[in-house]
Amino acid sequence: MARVKGGPQTRRRHKKVLKLASGHRGARHRNFRIAKESVTHALAYAYRDRRNRKRDMRSLWIMRINAAAREQGLSYSQFMHRLKEQGVELDRKMLADLAVRDPEVFNGLLNQGS
Repeated sequence: MARVKGGPQTRRRHKKVLKLASGHRGARHRNFRIAKESVTHALAYAYRDRRNRKRDMRSLWIMRINAAAREQGLSYSQFMHRLKEQGVELDRKMLADLAVRDPEVFNGLLNQGS
């Protein structure tokens, strides 16, 4: 039986990896061995950071709400507690957006219940 050398399959596999590494610098987008390692790390970082982005955004919203609440003389936790007591059910994303785009409405949130 003749020996089979998997040339076409190897070339396809190499092309797939090199295509994924197309934006990388130096040998990382030219040399298969180096590109394979670079792509493996890049995909792992991308997977991890898609989850971390959600944490980062929530943290940013909390910072924005805290800054706007402190202008009213309240801490973030006091502000959120009062909103909960009044039954305001806006999430942090919406509150942060109000704090940035419409400070008057944001300031009026606490004044509506009292």
